[in-house]
Amino acid sequence: MKEIVARLDPSRYRVIMLGAGSPDQRIAQRENTEVLRWKKHANTARVLVQLVARAPDVYFFPREGPLDAAFMALRARFRLRSALVTYVVSGGLLEEQEKTRPILWRAIRECDAIAGNSRRMAETVRKLGGKDVHTVYDGIDRRYYYPCSEGVTASRGMRVLFAGSFRAYKRVDLVVRQAAKFPQWEFRLAGTGEEENACRKLAQSMNCANVQFLGHLTAAQLGEEMRRAELFFFPSEMEGHPQVLGQAAACGLPCIARRSYDPDYVVDRVTGVLAASDDELGLALERLIEDPELRRQMSEAAIRHAAKFEWDNVTEQWAAIMEEAIVYRENHRRKRSS
Repeated sequence: MKEIVARLDPSRYRVIMLGAGSPDQRIAQRENTEVLRWKKHANTARVLVQLVARAPDVYFFPREGPLDAAFMALRARFRLRSALVTYVVSGGLLEEQEKTRPILWRAIRECDAIAGNSRRMAETVRKLGGKDVHTVYDGIDRRYYYPCSEGVTASRGMRVLFAGSFRAYKRVDLVVRQAAKFPQWEFRLAGTGEEENACRKLAQSMNCANVQFLGHLTAAQLGEEMRRAELFFFPSEMEGHPQVLGQAAACGLPCIARRSYDPDYVVDRVTGVLAASDDELGLALERLIEDPELRRQMSEAAIRHAAKFEWDNVTEQWAAIMEEAIVYRENHRRKRSS
């Protein structure tokens, strides 16, 4: 959200945001911007009063909290002029979750405009009843994620990188098991989570001296790690559209990931490999480790492909969608009142 706000023309778009902690300096210095501070208690009532008193033209990206539920209820009850623009990014969005995720489902049914963060997610939303669904990707922050300078690529080490939370479905254990097969390559694992201790024990039991646990990294640190690696190995089994794949591509890393969630950040067999099983993931990793020319070709293709995901382009898309939603909402209200 902050990446979009930072790029919206302040002379044209006034923005009210919720915030906690120190604000991004781009937001703090942006004109025509108000940040409502998120406190320990009574946030819903306090913010809701302001939203109703000063109904915004657009309520963007409803999540699944009490504030969103209350705002949508009041919007329907009093026919507020605010257009609802929904963005669906969840990898676990399934039909049987209507009862467990009612706020998201309501946001899909009642929105004036809607987008998914990948082609697959947009298609899922269409199947669930979304109308005129857009595809708007999460952009790549070029302050941190960019390719090596010309001539530096050749100095990359024999490194495979994983970045993500250490949860069971991320399958970090598979990264460790693959590391045992390629002791001459260094496998670097960025992230933390409940599975970290188990993965450390697994690496020890398999005598994987080539596995390094990096802990939590800042965006700048992760970008540096990506530029030092040769491959990005991401065996996670369940995702929406993980930004880390786009970030890796922007740094020139061929990515190996699952086919199950069809990430648009990876073009299969062009910028990386999408695999259907653990075995296919392993075979793809082996092929790319053994073929430096293929790695080079995919690296160059990944850099070209990542140019599609610039935040400036994403912001322009959202601006157009929001303006269309405002017109749609106003026409809908006029029809209902006539």
